[in-house]
Amino acid sequence: MKAGIGHYQVGEAFDHYLLIKNANKGVASNGRPFLSLMLKDRTGEIDAKLWEASAEDEELFHQGEIVKVSGEVGQFRGKPQLKIHSIRPAQSTDGIKAADFIEKAPLDKESMMDRITEAVFEMKNPNLQRITRHLVKKHQEELIHYPAAVRNHHNYISGLLHHIVSMLNLAKSVAELYPEVDKDLLYAGIILHDLGKTRELSNHTSPSYTVEGKLLGHISIMSEEIKAAAEELQIEGEEVTILQHMILSHHGRQEWGSPKPPLVREAELLHYIDMMDARMNMLNRALAKTNPGEFTEKMYSLEQRAFYKPAFSK
Repeated sequence: MKAGIGHYQVGEAFDHYLLIKNANKGVASNGRPFLSLMLKDRTGEIDAKLWEASAEDEELFHQGEIVKVSGEVGQFRGKPQLKIHSIRPAQSTDGIKAADFIEKAPLDKESMMDRITEAVFEMKNPNLQRITRHLVKKHQEELIHYPAAVRNHHNYISGLLHHIVSMLNLAKSVAELYPEVDKDLLYAGIILHDLGKTRELSNHTSPSYTVEGKLLGHISIMSEEIKAAAEELQIEGEEVTILQHMILSHHGRQEWGSPKPPLVREAELLHYIDMMDARMNMLNRALAKTNPGEFTEKMYSLEQRAFYKPAFSK
């Protein structure tokens, strides 16, 4: 048995357990119903179709269910797809647990949380420090466990925490290179920029978008939370407006989801640090599943590019 679905190549047979990340009903061109399944384990995920699905199949194969799948890895529109030969729900006698199939951050939660606490206590601006500390404390339980996204970057347990800590470490080096930068503001923006995802996403194991997440999004949610926190803490001043701007502009462009472009130096830095860490996370995980001398699959979030792993790379 291979290490996981992420390491299987097109044409190889698969016969093992996977977790259903999501399941959606569809109707084929011949009018027959089917289930579109996204199956995953700790190494990756793969699309699969269960053709001519019955009403019983719809009841059996739903989000969060562990299944025993036999099939063959194929390809559809340039992406791997598992052709199912047989599928059944896992049984209690199989000794399989859902936690075994869920990817987690490579660092432990305690050390990552310590890094955020350290960054907050480094802040010399009392207003930025108090707002940041207040919101971290409010969302701490979700922050420790939630992913940073449903798919693409840091989409694993504690991924949000991992993303923030990686960005803080990048920001520390950037601030040393450019001492003019307001490190307090940059740190506050980094810690809070995606914290709204604790309300945008439904849970940490098989996340989907909440109604609030679909209608408002994490950017608007956190901008409002900063305003509410400032009022609760009786903080007034330009820091509140600038911190809201950091959140509202961190995606960089309107077409990428930012209501405003960055118009403050630290907001510009936040955008690039965020983008760098997100892209490197996606690249590193794709390259880890790619043999030297071969290309990754096309990556939608990286402009549909396939990246080459040099033959001399490990």
